[in-house]
Amino acid sequence: MAHNYRNAQFNLTNTNKTDVYTCASGSTCLVKNIHTVNYGSGNHSIKGYVFDSSVSTEFQIDQHSINAGASQDISDGIIILESGDILRLEAGSANNFSGTISILEIT
Repeated sequence: MAHNYRNAQFNLTNTNKTDVYTCASGSTCLVKNIHTVNYGSGNHSIKGYVFDSSVSTEFQIDQHSINAGASQDISDGIIILESGDILRLEAGSANNFSGTISILEIT
């Protein structure tokens, strides 16, 4: 088994659900945290989702409201993704959130 540590960066420029990471085929991925900053003005919300490819269904996993200039880990625990699962984020308003996702990929 190979273990690869990696980061995936994101910048949410719209209010659509945005695919920020997809677990590679034949892998299991542990998402340790999703760290984001609200670089805009005002208080804004951000939501996290996992698309479970084994049942073709999306599940909401997180929702946070973050003050202007504040940063926060928006994952409330480790998230396990299986092959083909997709991590998605949705901003309540555009051009306010960017961040990094810390991942352990196991192949």
